Amino acid sequence: MMLFLKQHKVITVLLCILIFIILLIIFALIFMRAFPSFGGRPTKADRENYSQRAEGYYDGEHFIYPSQWVIDGVSADNRVSKKETVPKEALPTEVPDLTKAQTEDVAVTWLGHSSLLIQMGGKNILVDPVFSERSSPVQWVGPKRYTQPPISIDDLPQIDAVLITHDHYDHLDMATIKQLESKASHYIVPLGIEKHIKRWIDDDDKVTELAWWESFDLGGLQVFCTPSNHKSGRALDNQQTTLFCSWVLKDEYHQIYDSGDTGYGGHFEEIHKRFGDFDLFLPDCGQYNINWHYWHMLPEESELAAETLGAEVVMPIHWGAFVLSDHGWDDPPQRLTAACEANGIEIVTPKISETMLLSEQENYHDRWWENCE
Repeated sequence: MMLFLKQHKVITVLLCILIFIILLIIFALIFMRAFPSFGGRPTKADRENYSQRAEGYYDGEHFIYPSQWVIDGVSADNRVSKKETVPKEALPTEVPDLTKAQTEDVAVTWLGHSSLLIQMGGKNILVDPVFSERSSPVQWVGPKRYTQPPISIDDLPQIDAVLITHDHYDHLDMATIKQLESKASHYIVPLGIEKHIKRWIDDDDKVTELAWWESFDLGGLQVFCTPSNHKSGRALDNQQTTLFCSWVLKDEYHQIYDSGDTGYGGHFEEIHKRFGDFDLFLPDCGQYNINWHYWHMLPEESELAAETLGAEVVMPIHWGAFVLSDHGWDDPPQRLTAACEANGIEIVTPKISETMLLSEQENYHDRWWENCE
């Protein structure tokens, strides 16, 4: 009898634990759908639309990097920095000069991590803007930035278009998008991300979603959505349901390429086949780890991508603000600089918020991080 009672008690406890876990999962799923920071979700009609436009890399529910582009074993993770993941002192920043860009030139102001203001073809383009304190759906927990935004949203000029590469929190921030609505004329995003933006802003007509190889004419500046090899998703139950991409910007004088977050792959060769050489390449070169090597390039692979793309100038991004991996905070620029110099590719390294003119690229060779701990 005692054994039966003990067994019954154990079963009761296990059932209570199971019920608690089920209720916790149900609550989490409801919370992730109800809390606006997690974004919107494609409908059945949206998925049918994506299937027509993204044939070959969409299975009706998830976006997939094409298997014919997969390249393995390009580089080992040979780290060189002995510094901590966070600098011991504030990184140097500059006061940007957002008025010196000319129509026939390209001006790039790096705002830390992957946030960029690109002034080109007489247009102001903001890429992956994140001005919040944390890369997270909530601001009380999650990766906290160690470099504060060098300027505020109020300091920005009127923005002709906001471009988003994918919907991870270090690239797409709800608070930033909402604050930008009065300044931004347009949001250009890969398939699926329009559902997030339209949930957060009032004017749906500002939003255009693109599949790979589709383009948008921004008053003479051509914006092309191009492939990348990455992941997507803002909640546990919507992974890979939105598209990840890179961006090509082209006017009558220049064309530049922002890789977005990506692993190395055959898409670089395909992009070069379609567009030819690039004047400026802005590669993902930080937050790498051998455990997710498939989705993030090591710095030496960023240099190899630059060779494939025929890039005249390289400028490293995806570092300098958030800790999302375990490498030294300055490992990305050290390794990419060394790789580019060894292979005769010019690399520019402006400070955070320093406005770089492409026509004066020789003025941005200061390896400033070497003097920071």
